[in-house]
Amino acid sequence: MPHSPEDKKRAITRLRRIRGQAEALERTVEEGAACGAVLQQLAAIKGAVNGLMADVLEGHLRETFGDPDKALDDSIDETLALMRSYLR
Repeated sequence: MPHSPEDKKRAITRLRRIRGQAEALERTVEEGAACGAVLQQLAAIKGAVNGLMADVLEGHLRETFGDPDKALDDSIDETLALMRSYLR
């Protein structure tokens, strides 16, 4: 969970954007849009959720394992890069 006021504000902003995307998807489905349009919106929502998940995970890792030790910080960066590649 984001702990700093700035991180919380950023997370809430992303959640509101995701909610807007979900509402747009609902309208698209209600209007009977083509499957391509629905799939595109679903992919956008998935990307937004995965981005938020990556940010929360990063905060957790840095808070839990953060250390002034540069080697550990580099390991966290490598782990986060790997996780972000899987969340795309």
